[in-house]
Amino acid sequence: MPAPSPEVAAARAKLAAKFDAVRTGGKGTARRTKLTKHASSGADDKQLQAQLKRLGVNNIPGIEEVNMFQEDGTVLHFSAPKVQASVAANTYVITGHGENKRLEELLPGIINQLGPDNLANLKRIAEGFSAAQAAAAGGGADGADEDIPDIGENFEEVSKQ
Repeated sequence: MPAPSPEVAAARAKLAAKFDAVRTGGKGTARRTKLTKHASSGADDKQLQAQLKRLGVNNIPGIEEVNMFQEDGTVLHFSAPKVQASVAANTYVITGHGENKRLEELLPGIINQLGPDNLANLKRIAEGFSAAQAAAAGGGADGADEDIPDIGENFEEVSKQ
């Protein structure tokens, strides 16, 4: 085996010197392991619960779903959330799995929750639905007309053709 080039030998010596500083004992002992701190979300949750307790929030039982209407016509939908409220601090806390859904997906069960600000979205949905109905009705009639020849005034002349 040929001798390594001077550059490789220098790199190996530098690497060996670097790892000598890592050993806790002498040569031949294991390198020390670096202890990593694991950031737990449990501590964040405890801090959040402590702040909510300071605000005086109370659990509100019996809420099956929460819908938050956004400006772009989508709805942030929580099914079976945990809801806490502090009326004095005007603070409401909703925890659970939230899904972004379109308004059309939640109709008709959500109509009683719609306010005047969602009237424009509801009109847009209705116009889209009526346009789809008209296109389906118009498309079906055009397809049927292609099969039937245009007869005109005299039936006899058309039948001779």
